[in-house]
Amino acid sequence: MPDSFFASTKNRKRKRSVSTAEGAKGAKKILRKGKSSSQDTKLTNASARRGVRGAVDEELNSDRTDSEDGGIDDIDLRADVQPETSGDEDEDETPAEKRLRLAKLYLESVKDGLAEGEFDAAEIDRELISERLRQDVLEHSGKVHLFVADFYDFTSTSPLRCRGHRFSVTSAVASDDAQFLYTSGKEGTINKWSLQSGKKIATFYKQRVSKGKEKALPQDIQGHTDEILSLAVSSDGRYLASGSKDRRVGVWDVEKDEWVKGFGGHKDSVSSVAFRKGTQQLYTGSFDRTVKLFDLSVMGYVETLFGHQDSILCLDALRGETAVTAGARDRTIRFWKIADESQLVFRGGGKSAIRELLEGGVFEGHEDEGHVNGVEADGPKSNKGKERMKERKYAEGSIECVAMIDETTFVSGGDTGSICLWNTQKKKPVYIQTLCHGFHEIQSSTEGLVRTPRWITAVASLRYSDMFVSGSWDGEVRFWKLDQKLRSFSLVGSIPAPGVVNSLQLLVLPKGALDNASWREKEQLPPTKSSVQPALLVVGLGQEHRLGRWLSVKGEGVTNATTVHIIYPRT
Repeated sequence: MPDSFFASTKNRKRKRSVSTAEGAKGAKKILRKGKSSSQDTKLTNASARRGVRGAVDEELNSDRTDSEDGGIDDIDLRADVQPETSGDEDEDETPAEKRLRLAKLYLESVKDGLAEGEFDAAEIDRELISERLRQDVLEHSGKVHLFVADFYDFTSTSPLRCRGHRFSVTSAVASDDAQFLYTSGKEGTINKWSLQSGKKIATFYKQRVSKGKEKALPQDIQGHTDEILSLAVSSDGRYLASGSKDRRVGVWDVEKDEWVKGFGGHKDSVSSVAFRKGTQQLYTGSFDRTVKLFDLSVMGYVETLFGHQDSILCLDALRGETAVTAGARDRTIRFWKIADESQLVFRGGGKSAIRELLEGGVFEGHEDEGHVNGVEADGPKSNKGKERMKERKYAEGSIECVAMIDETTFVSGGDTGSICLWNTQKKKPVYIQTLCHGFHEIQSSTEGLVRTPRWITAVASLRYSDMFVSGSWDGEVRFWKLDQKLRSFSLVGSIPAPGVVNSLQLLVLPKGALDNASWREKEQLPPTKSSVQPALLVVGLGQEHRLGRWLSVKGEGVTNATTVHIIYPRT
């Protein structure tokens, strides 16, 4: 029998509240059932724990003190994690009510995005908001929805000519609101122009790099140190991205006209940059055969995409998480699916025995140099055989440029002067238009007159529409129209463009954007009842190609300049 001195009248077990004890007893009674399944046991334990936790929460909410029964040891400090909800969201909210609330929030954001003083309430309700909603729905569908090529008049244009570069213009882009124009040149400078007045308002100069012991680090240089090859403007007009031969991607704040950051990582010249529409995600293509993705909302690098076997010369992107690139002499166009981390490969150019062998094919149907489609080259030749020989002679060797029409359709131009129409559902071109800009003739002392096709130096599309443009050095920018089924295209017009076309941009002119521009002819204002908005075409011209000096065009009117054309709808 233990000594009464060590006996304690205090109960050693911690007292629990009535609700807690009842919850525990209920759980124990259920657990005593021997033939219950393991799943029922787990559910019982979970219900017991929820009962204990709920009781403790009730005790904590009451006016109790630490001196009461239970003490601090009985307090369950674990808290149930509640899912995060939006500020105005209600737990009892039905799906229909949620959709209505989100729609109201979207309409408020649309109203905030419109400039004040340019509208009244009725105009907002009837025209601006409805048009904006309709446009957003159509663009998110990712398909061509603007069939407008037949409504434009390509004969009456009022060009603005901007001259401010010593050497050839390598890139020229306008902001989506058509207020500013940005141009870059081979001398390494970027000029900012006002499209209202047509005057230059800012210049970002090339930076000099000191050599020797005092050589500056790349991150300390506030600008580019070499030629600038490409420009792109974000959809909100805040950031300007530039790609240069100094292997860096520059980011400029064009509202403050200052350098923000320079991204490294590329091992060769950055040849092309493009923003994803509606976001601040930036795609860059380089001669090092890689594509890099940056997010300017956090000013950080995201990832690198590999696949091309030669330099990337051109890159384009739309609203979706996709991009398309042209791989020069690997003769491929690659369609990148960023979210899926995959790519689609589209092969251009002529057939070859080596490619057929490497791809597991056979030599059946392959023609050697002495035979073209079964017609002997040394024997008697028919006119049909000669035409086939010409087609064989101009086999495509390089894909120079590419432009997306919608999320699944794009066009490309090569060094044979051909424009190819592609669709993501087919690996071969849907349609090919040969010799789009004619022949380049050179008089040779040994071979006489040598005719070679002018290659396509630039292409651009009016986003989600049936119209795109192409350029070379024949003195014209040509407009092409897609058919209703997106299976072919045809020439619909052209405008003069003396020199080498190094850059093209085509966009819809916002309503009333350049009505008061000083360089715009007043009598050429579009009719007020026209359902088709005017289009803005930006052409970057030079005496040389943007990537080299193997071509020099001289003649009357050939200058290093940028021209801006307003394409009006027919009256």
